[in-house]
Amino acid sequence: MSILVTGCAGFVGAYVTKALIARGQRVVGIDNLDAYYDQQLKQARLDRLCAGPEFHFERLDLTDRDGLAGLLDREAGITAIVHLAAQAGVRYSLVDPYAYVNANVLGHVTLLEAARRLPRLDHLVYASSSSVYGLNDQLPFRESQRVDRPGSLYAATKRSGELIAHAYGHLFALPQTGLRFFTVYGPWGRPDMAYYAFARAIADGSEITLYEGCGLARDFTYIDDVVDGVLRVLDHPPAAGDAPGRTLNLGNHRSEPVALLVSLLEQALGRGARTRLIPRPATDIEATWASVEAIEALTGWTPKTRLQDGIPRFVAWFRAYHGVV
Repeated sequence: MSILVTGCAGFVGAYVTKALIARGQRVVGIDNLDAYYDQQLKQARLDRLCAGPEFHFERLDLTDRDGLAGLLDREAGITAIVHLAAQAGVRYSLVDPYAYVNANVLGHVTLLEAARRLPRLDHLVYASSSSVYGLNDQLPFRESQRVDRPGSLYAATKRSGELIAHAYGHLFALPQTGLRFFTVYGPWGRPDMAYYAFARAIADGSEITLYEGCGLARDFTYIDDVVDGVLRVLDHPPAAGDAPGRTLNLGNHRSEPVALLVSLLEQALGRGARTRLIPRPATDIEATWASVEAIEALTGWTPKTRLQDGIPRFVAWFRAYHGVV
């Protein structure tokens, strides 16, 4: 019996893979190691995963239908899938929209087509995003809210993934749960995320760009809490006959000012930030805040890590990885 993890060289994917192996499960990991951000970081994450019989890695793009079908033919004992592969980044969707449609829509369909033919599949957990809440301004964001006003193409592709999952659940009784991640951060994170880019700029003495206005805030969710949530949800597949297309928020249930993030980075790095203010782009919503009552009721999960505790842990890793004194 094995679990398939897509995007296993990604930030969340590598942590989830490591946690699954630690609890004694065999993992089949796939990743295309695309060049959207530092491939050496992705390879370093992979290197932390053991190369023994409990982990098998294949470099594969999800849109490769034949390659994916061949892999799943060889791994017919897969009982669960954690689908985390995606084209990430909100603002980059203005630069290369085709990459988002290819990875987040076509890749999602390709995986679902293959998954529905797995004879022993009990549950497919896939990554959605808090971005699907789009232009909603009623906080905290709840799963019951309408999500039909995306603020970016990235958000639109993630919402498309939820709708496609609903259709496959309805047509093929495919048990699935979509997790709407809220600003995941921590060691081994993504360099394109604001907290990582801010840390690098503060360490280098270069400017960081902040958006004008005092209302900019995010629900920052520490990676260990995210992994705990993913595994708990994976262990709670929808019951037979449940409505298809279950989605759950996975956030810290706190909306923290971005100014606090900068202050914590300054304290942990022991250096002040040089800042420049610009208007907030149309792709970025002003604030996010997750209601997590639904996931808590289902699994007992609650977030445990405050931003004040998580940022110093990230900075300790950042110093070691980048050799920052």
